[in-house]
Amino acid sequence: MACGLLTVAGVSKAVRPDDTARALASATGINLRPVRASVRVGSVVEVAVGLTALVAPRPWSAGLVAVSYALFAVFVGYARSRGGAIASCGCFGTPDTPATSVHVVINVVLALSVTAVAWSAPSSGTLVGILAHQPGAGIPLVAVSALGAWLVYLAISVLAALQAARTLTGITFDRHTPST
Repeated sequence: MACGLLTVAGVSKAVRPDDTARALASATGINLRPVRASVRVGSVVEVAVGLTALVAPRPWSAGLVAVSYALFAVFVGYARSRGGAIASCGCFGTPDTPATSVHVVINVVLALSVTAVAWSAPSSGTLVGILAHQPGAGIPLVAVSALGAWLVYLAISVLAALQAARTLTGITFDRHTPST
């Protein structure tokens, strides 16, 4: 799941680097032009790491995925500490996906879970071979992983956009309703 998300997010940022570049430039104070080029290069590395870990699930490739998510958590946490929610992290190449504390938590959880996978990852074999030894030829595992990835995507993008809209409109959800 983490490798798939990493790959999809990397492709999205390679195609549309501007939102991520603006977030990075805003957080670091670096000029936007070189940051945009860095985002494209970084996104290609992100895709390479994600695909490598999918194709060759090894302790070292899982470790690279874990480091990627840890770095994302640090960046989003740092950016948020410098001025609250950044307008858009651009994680999936789409505008208006503000980075939230949920985003940081998800990145930390993914970094920790992939670290656990790195400890038990096989030293040889392929994803196809590993799935062949799973119940149902790995189909249930792939389905649950896809569902998990979709839920993470929704939490990082759609939920974040809803939270931002709620903040802009000033709507609160008070548990106590005034009695009439």
